Amino acid sequence: MASFEKELPNELILKFELLEKNTEEMMTEMTKAGAEVVREFIKVGMRESFKTTKSIEKGLKVTKAYRTPSDDGINTKVGFYGYTNEGIPIPLIVLAREFGTSRGERKKPFVRKAFQNKKEIDSAMKQVQKKYLKDD
Repeated sequence: MASFEKELPNELILKFELLEKNTEEMMTEMTKAGAEVVREFIKVGMRESFKTTKSIEKGLKVTKAYRTPSDDGINTKVGFYGYTNEGIPIPLIVLAREFGTSRGERKKPFVRKAFQNKKEIDSAMKQVQKKYLKDD
């Protein structure tokens, strides 16, 4: 019976080992880059949905990357936190604008629209990936 043996080049093995060591760092940076792009799209949409955005824009934040306990994934959130100068919760204002209210305010979605730009988000994440997966 015929047999075949092939040994991987040492450089390739070293690349795989380096990638394994840096995977968590790479994924953290990738999700952070994608979240920053989404944050910028949310800002643009917010300016179209609100007359003034000063008090709300200060509450738009990107969290630190974290691991989810259910699937051990790496995530970064973009969200609204805090209160306006008048003491109104910023997430409440955003939800009322995003989904409308029972009192008749029409919905003007801008957060959901930020995620429709998948090409730009993927592009930002792939730029980070290229930094780690260099072709020699």
